[in-house]
Amino acid sequence: MKRWVCLLGVSTAALSAQAEFDASRLWVNAGFYSAHFDTHKDLRNANPGIGVEYRIDPSWSATAGRFRNSNNADSSYVGAYYQPWTYAGVKWGGVVGAFNGYPNAFNGGWFPALIPTASLEGQHWGLNVALVPPLKDRLYGALSFQLKYRFR
Repeated sequence: MKRWVCLLGVSTAALSAQAEFDASRLWVNAGFYSAHFDTHKDLRNANPGIGVEYRIDPSWSATAGRFRNSNNADSSYVGAYYQPWTYAGVKWGGVVGAFNGYPNAFNGGWFPALIPTASLEGQHWGLNVALVPPLKDRLYGALSFQLKYRFR
């Protein structure tokens, strides 16, 4: 639990000195759907879970969550989205963070990740699309979709 608090603290440390919580900036999600590039490896495409994303400003968001990964094991994540470009209403950039729970990667322990992402956000619904790069036989590449909802 201390790791979660510490890692979440690192992500939320990026919040401005104005520590006032604004619920209209909070997105929740129910995990991911991953379209794997290696379709013959019997990987789990549906990755249910729970996660949050807090929009700090137009370019930055903090994120954390837990989900059932492609290897059918529980994973946690914490990170920050940086999406400084907008084209055709889509935010473009990446997410930097840390993941755990992948049995073939670092014995299931925490590891850093940098993942290109695009986000489309409406008033209540949004979609994050991430290009997860493969890492030999440790992590399998995928195009990952994360539907999110904002209670505004």
